[in-house]
Formats: sequence, structure tokens, C-alpha cells
Amino acid sequence: MSNLNLAGKIQTVKGIIEPEKLGVTLTHEHLFCDQSGFSINPIEANKRAIFINKVAQENLGFIRHHYSSNLDNGQLWEFDSALQEANLYKQFGGQGLIDVTTIGLGRDPKGLFRIANTTDLNIIMGASYYQNLSHPQDMDDKSEEEITEEIIKDITIGVNNTGIKSGIIGEVGLGWPIYKNELKVLKASGKAQKLTGAPLLIHPGRDENAPYEIIEILNDVGADLSSTVMGHVERTVFQKDTLLKIAESGCYINWDLIGEEDSYYGHYKVKGRPTDAGRMDQIEFLIEEGYKDQILLAHDLCNKGRLTKYGGHGLHYILSHIIPRMRSRGYSEESINSLLIENPKKMLTFKAV
Repeated sequence: MSNLNLAGKIQTVKGIIEPEKLGVTLTHEHLFCDQSGFSINPIEANKRAIFINKVAQENLGFIRHHYSSNLDNGQLWEFDSALQEANLYKQFGGQGLIDVTTIGLGRDPKGLFRIANTTDLNIIMGASYYQNLSHPQDMDDKSEEEITEEIIKDITIGVNNTGIKSGIIGEVGLGWPIYKNELKVLKASGKAQKLTGAPLLIHPGRDENAPYEIIEILNDVGADLSSTVMGHVERTVFQKDTLLKIAESGCYINWDLIGEEDSYYGHYKVKGRPTDAGRMDQIEFLIEEGYKDQILLAHDLCNKGRLTKYGGHGLHYILSHIIPRMRSRGYSEESINSLLIENPKKMLTFKAV
């Protein structure tokens, strides 16, 4: 399949742009998202009350510590809230962002187009599928080839007859171990990348070994690791040797939970996860090891408790808080420019096929 019109370009929801026009870009966000499929109504009455109530000042403390304990928390449906976050982000210098909401998470091409049209932000929309629990009922019947064609169609024709096109494959959601249908999606996503030259972004399972297993699978199907992003590294990788092994593969590495200062992480009750200071330590380590050009930054803002409207850090947090801290820690302007502008630009630029 030819992508002569996309090679060397970046594809936003408003159309194709030259890479130099992308600007400061966050590489894993959710302006619109619905995580209802991952919320389980508890048995206990007191916990059920927390689950069904709307997010409010009275329950925010608990919800921020246990983000999946409340159904409303994972439902980012409101256009005005999304627009407020996008405008604040732009005020602090933001120019682009990747919305990685994929099939099963409430992907909203028209909503993203409206935000892009109103704010003039460069918004890139994802393609492919999230984790097993969000798959459609007919996923068992879909072949790898059919999924590959679906992804290609979203990139070349548009999503759901809207004409609004995806500019990245992902986030491709995977568990640990990888479920059968997730493996099918992963392989199809790698093949679609090979056929379109599109970038690819991965949500790995929560295990230290998960990222490299994924890298090997993508290698086997002929995917381009130099245009592939391994996400959620701070909640997955705890050993420097593992981090270096991923970097050596040529993948981009996404620190995409920035702003989550709570070290408690329910999926890893013992290990937890680093705070922003710990994330900056990890990033400094990779820069010192020579991998500055493979590092990306984002918040993965996917629930109400993190929105500015609810007293959360918001989409502007990296620009308003983390970049000043990086400067005070001695990060060079060259490194900051790479993390915010150059690396997203290179990653999002379609390759010739």
C-alpha cells in the first residue's frame, strides 16, 4: 500500500501538516474517554455508594488514591471540560497533543475535531484497540487481517464515515500475560504500521518483562521500532538494565503518567511507582546514557480527578511545573527541546513504505 501523500508528513484530525508546524506536543492524553468497562460495582454497600456517586469535593481524596473506585471518574464526556483543559494547555505554550483513545474507550473523532478547530491545536487521533475488557463482542471472530484493514482504513479513509483520520496506531492496550485477542490486535497493529508508515504506541502489561516481549513480537511481524512508542514505563520498568534494553531496541520511551504524585499503585501494591522526582531521575539517567532523542512526556490524563475543573493538575502541568523543575535540576535547553518538540515531531512523521 502506498502512502506517498503521508510520507514525511504528520496527520492531525484536521488534516496533513508539515512536521515543523507540530510544536510542543504531549504524547499520551485523553480529551475524551470512557472507562466504564473497567469499573466493577462492588458488593459492599459503603463502597457501592462511592462507586455510583458523582465526583465531588467530598470523595476526591479517596478517588484520587483509588481511581477506578468511582464510575463517574473515568467518564470524560463533557466538551466544555475538554475545551477548558485544551485552552489552558495552549496558554502555557502547548501546540500539539496525541489523543490515544482507541476503539473501546469512547474514541470521539468529531469531538476531537471540534477541539482542534476551536483551539487550533494539532491533535492526533489514535487507531486500533485497547485492552481485552474493552473489545467488541465479535472480537473472537475478527481475523488478524480484518483488524489490520480496519486500522489502515482509519488512517487512510477516516473513522466511522467521518472522514476524520487517525495519525497514530494506538494506544494498543495489552495485559500481562497478553490475552489471545490482544495478541491478534498487537500483530495486526504492527502489520498496519508496516503498510502505512504510521507511528505506533503501546500500552504494555504491568510486568517488567512485558515491554521487551512486545518488542520481539513487533519485530517478528516487521514493525518499525524506530517509529514505536513504549508507554507507561514508570509503572512497568523498575530496573535500569531493563530501561536500557528497551532504549537499545530503538523504541521511543514515554514517561506518560507525569503529575501522578501518589506512589501508591493498586496494581503494584508492593512496588508502587515513582513520583515526578523519581521520573526525572529516570529521564536524567537515560539522557546521560545517550538516549535523549528517544524520550517523550505526557500525563495520560484520563479521569476527572486530574482535571483542572476538579482541582487536578490538568493538561498544562508538564509545561507549568515540570519543565521549570527540569531547568532547576540542570536539564539543558537542548534536552528540553528534544523532549517536547523534536522527539514528538520525529516520532509522528510517517515513514515511506
